[in-house]
Amino acid sequence: MAKLSKDRLEPDTNDPAYLISYAHHLERQARQLETEKQMVESERLRLQREVNNLKAEIERLRTPPLFMGYVVETLNNKTAIVRSTTGPNLIVTISRQVDISELKPDTRVSLNQRTFAIVRALPPSQDPMVQKMELIEKPLEKYNDIGGLKQQIQEIQETVELPLLKPELFEKIGIEPPNGVLLHGAPGTGKTLLAKAVAHETEAVFIRLIGSELVQKFIGEGARLVREIFEFARQHSPSILFIDELDAIGSRRLDLATSGDREVQRTLMQLLSELDGFDQRGDVKVIAATNRIDILDPALLRPGRFDRIIEIPMPTSESRRDIFNIHLDSMRLSGGLDLDYLTLMTEGATGADIKNICTEAGMFAIRANRDHVINEDFLDAIKKITSEKETAGRNTTGFI
Repeated sequence: MAKLSKDRLEPDTNDPAYLISYAHHLERQARQLETEKQMVESERLRLQREVNNLKAEIERLRTPPLFMGYVVETLNNKTAIVRSTTGPNLIVTISRQVDISELKPDTRVSLNQRTFAIVRALPPSQDPMVQKMELIEKPLEKYNDIGGLKQQIQEIQETVELPLLKPELFEKIGIEPPNGVLLHGAPGTGKTLLAKAVAHETEAVFIRLIGSELVQKFIGEGARLVREIFEFARQHSPSILFIDELDAIGSRRLDLATSGDREVQRTLMQLLSELDGFDQRGDVKVIAATNRIDILDPALLRPGRFDRIIEIPMPTSESRRDIFNIHLDSMRLSGGLDLDYLTLMTEGATGADIKNICTEAGMFAIRANRDHVINEDFLDAIKKITSEKETAGRNTTGFI
C-alpha cells in the first residue's frame, strides 16, 4: 500500500503492481526514444547526403573549363593530333577513359585546359535549324486520302516504296533502285500529300524541308546545312526527305550573278553532291517538289539525281468528284447533295481548293446553327472562295 505523506501520496516501491506498471511505463518511454533516435538518424543521413551532393556540385563548378577540338589523326593508342579551336594543331595524349575507336578524323573532342589531353569524345555538332526541322515519325495520310492521282501513286510506289519495303527485288534483278523523285505541278494539287502518304505506307520518318530555308546570309552556311540535313536523315533512316519549293535553290546557274546568287549556287552544288556523290544515302529517299520546273538547273534533272519526274496535273472532273467524296465522308450531310453540279462548278479547282470549300460549307452550317451541312452551304462556299480568289487577283473567272 502507498504511504501517505504531508503533501502527496508517495508510491510504495515494494508494491508488485506498482513495479509492473512502472516497468511498462519505462518500456514505452524507451520505445519512444528509440523511434525518435531512428528519425534523427534518418534525418542526419539525409542531410549528410545533401551535404555530399553540394560538395560534389561545388567541386564540379570549380573544375576548369575544357577546350574543344577536332581529331586530325590518331598516332597510336596514347597520342593523337588534334586541331584546337584556339590555335594550331597539337600532338596530345589520350585519356584512358576514352574509347580509341571513337576518335575518327573530324570527331569533336574535349581537351584539358592545361595539358590539352583528350578527355572524352563529343557528339557531332548539329545546327539548331536542323534540330527544329519538322520531323513526323509516321504521317497519318494514306493513299485513300488522295483522289485522282492513281497513275502518279503507282509511279512513286515503284520509285520510293518498293526500294524501302522490298530491296531484295532489285538485288535479284541486278539493278540499283531509283535515287529520287521530283514532283511538279500547280500549287495545291497534292504534292506534299503524296509524299506523306508514301512515308505512311513505308513507315518511314518524314522530314520536310523548305528550299528557301537553305538560303543563308553567310558564305558556306547553306552548304553546311545541306550536309547536316542529309546526315540527320541518315541517322533517322529509313526516312523520306521531302524538299518543298526546290526552285528556291535549284534555279539555273548564270554567268553574271551577284554575291547572293553565288552563295545560292554553292548550296545547289552541295545538294547535287549529296544527291549523286560518293557517300551512299542508304535508306534515305529524296522527294522534291516545285511549281516551276521550267527554271530548274539541268543538272538537277538528269538521271542519277531525280530518276523519276512526275507531273501532278490539275484534277479532272472525275478526280474532283473523288476528292469531294474523300472530304464528304467525314461530314454530316442532310438533304440531296448534287455532287455532279458541285463538280461542274469547281472546274479548274485544285485539291486544296476543294478541301477549303468543304471546310467553308461546314462553317456556313455552324453560322446557321445547324448540326448538318446542306447543298446550299456548298454553293455559298464556292461563291465565297471564288470571290476571294478574284479579289486576290489569282484569276478573274472563278477557278478557271
